[in-house]
Amino acid sequence: MRGILRMTLLSAALLGACGAAMAEDWQLAKDEDGVKVYLSSVPGSKYKAYRGVVDIKADVASINALQEDVKGSCKWIHACAEMRLLKSEGDNSWTYSKIDMPWPVTGRDVVIHVTTEKTADGGLIRHLQAEPTYIPEEKGEIRVPKLVGEWKLVPKGTGVTEVTYQVQTEPGGSIPSWLANSFVVDAPMNTLKGLRAAAEKR
Repeated sequence: MRGILRMTLLSAALLGACGAAMAEDWQLAKDEDGVKVYLSSVPGSKYKAYRGVVDIKADVASINALQEDVKGSCKWIHACAEMRLLKSEGDNSWTYSKIDMPWPVTGRDVVIHVTTEKTADGGLIRHLQAEPTYIPEEKGEIRVPKLVGEWKLVPKGTGVTEVTYQVQTEPGGSIPSWLANSFVVDAPMNTLKGLRAAAEKR
């Protein structure tokens, strides 16, 4: 569970909006190599929410196990600079991540409360919610103030899982429009491609 937590907060940690229920007008932004990325405007935010969807030739248990590999997960999570588990209590975990930002943009970090839910079909949903005051802010980083999202793993027949990664966030501080526009596509696209490549090698 730790890996998925981190991957969520990592990619999640950058752009989007705030309030999953508020982003419903999803428009296909990119369809590449089996990964589809959708974007949605969110009322009151200048950042778009993103949703990535991909089918992976691996079962839910295998993907879940892969995502629990904390050290290994940072290799395939988009913009991953650092990630660690702060606390775990049953189905609840708190994670900390740092996000790489291109110079001269100040780096971001994020604390996310992850709640894991098992579904009746044998799948998993991990609900993500930023808790920016959970630990003190670190010098040289801008703490992401708002983030909401989820990871959803849905079994789709023998050895196939549909993975959906959705995030809305306010990144804090100032983000150039070119970076915001690219990140909301690159984060789900690259993260899901990386997860699929790692899972299908197993």
